[in-house]
Amino acid sequence: MQSRIAVVGVSGDTLSTQGGQLVDGANLVVGGDRLLDGFAPPGRRRLVLNGDLKSALDRLEDEPGPVCVLASGDPGFFGIVRVLTERFGSERLDVHPAPSSVSIAFARLGLPWDDAVVVSAHGRPLVDAARTAVAGAPKVAVLTSPESPPEALGQSLLDLGASFSRVAVCSQLGGAQERVHDISLTILAAGRWDPLSVVVLLNGKGVAAEATLAWGLPEASFDHRGGMVTKAEVRAVALGKLAIPSTGVLWDVGAGSASVAIECARLAPRLEVFAIERRPDDVERARANAATHGVVISVIDGAAPAALESLPSPDRAFVGGGGLPILDAVLARLVPGGRVVGTYSALDRAAAAFQRLGHMAQVTVNRACGLPDGGVRLAAENPVFVAWGPPE
Repeated sequence: MQSRIAVVGVSGDTLSTQGGQLVDGANLVVGGDRLLDGFAPPGRRRLVLNGDLKSALDRLEDEPGPVCVLASGDPGFFGIVRVLTERFGSERLDVHPAPSSVSIAFARLGLPWDDAVVVSAHGRPLVDAARTAVAGAPKVAVLTSPESPPEALGQSLLDLGASFSRVAVCSQLGGAQERVHDISLTILAAGRWDPLSVVVLLNGKGVAAEATLAWGLPEASFDHRGGMVTKAEVRAVALGKLAIPSTGVLWDVGAGSASVAIECARLAPRLEVFAIERRPDDVERARANAATHGVVISVIDGAAPAALESLPSPDRAFVGGGGLPILDAVLARLVPGGRVVGTYSALDRAAAAFQRLGHMAQVTVNRACGLPDGGVRLAAENPVFVAWGPPE
């Protein structure tokens, strides 16, 4: 019969009474150097968890006696419980959590955290964590790491144009060396901090407004050049046909005002969004519109298809201009299982796009207008063909 694995959380320098009993009764104690040195009794069989995690877990597969794994804070919160469950199954685990570093950080700041967005920079690109942090949440906690320390997070946030009313670096939480530094984003980027920290980022009072999910924003929401913006109703249909994922890469080709790119970034803050536009004046409009809406997009100043060559391949792409050669260039780079949506006003181009993508609909919009006598008439907008695919 396979042995049970007790996973015990340690809060700072403190191990609970029950946790101490589990350590004492274990035939093998597993953990990082610091936790083993602090809590595993002398002479106890020990297994150090290091960079080669797979080899360490292989040793637990047929371990005959009780095993105790030591972890910091709540091991089920961005911790080792996920790895152990995937390897050994939840039925072998007995988890005994301590307070998480995030809960202690907010406690030290005197703030609730049930409405906070929590992001881990462990084992993921730092820019993804930073992009999530600037996506509009008023209260964010970022778990930093040796590969992505607090100062690197600060610089990445500055590069994205972020601003926060309060920044706090919380380190060694629950221990004798605990430190909480209330600083600015500039000081965060310029300093040197404990890499294993919780960085708390607040906007205003850190209170989340009631969430509203909306798309197909009015054209007036975007600065645009003489009506050169995807109409709100057409944009709403295009966004639905894109089936926007929560992560990945999205291209808006021939972006103009970047209304589609911006709406995608609003709906999926972790999505990496590129707006490709060849007109310098529209490039500046796109950047200004993104700043107005508080989203992070990369505006590429260049003409497709050449401007696409250096970009990561897209999971989704919207083609708002450039004709069929641009559509073909986008399809050539689309990742397997990806999707392209294109809009066309000319029937011949729409038909050719339909042959490539497999789906098409005409969107006809008639907007109500008031008459001088108080009546109402319908003013027709030019019909637009929306094509999407490729076929599944």
